Amino acid sequence: MSRLHPENHLVSRIGWLRAAVLGANDGIVSTASLIVGVATASAASSEILVAGVAGLVAGAMSMAAGEYVSVSSQADTEKGGPRPRTCGTGNPARVRA
Repeated sequence: MSRLHPENHLVSRIGWLRAAVLGANDGIVSTASLIVGVATASAASSEILVAGVAGLVAGAMSMAAGEYVSVSSQADTEKGGPRPRTCGTGNPARVRA
């Protein structure tokens, strides 16, 4: 049973927020874990700072590359989807199966 739903929700446009929250959480956890691991090895504070900055840069580049590949593959999938048959008429409604 299908009912019309007149409300206009923004759920379809909220993907960027989900990606940002999950990405920030992942970045914070992985960087904090790296810093704690280096600090536990009783390294100097400058070495801890360098490790933290290197982890942040590497994580940011990894997330950016992953997002680019994801968006590119989604665009390729949508572009390469099935096209309606037209039988040369240019009008898909006139085609009979």
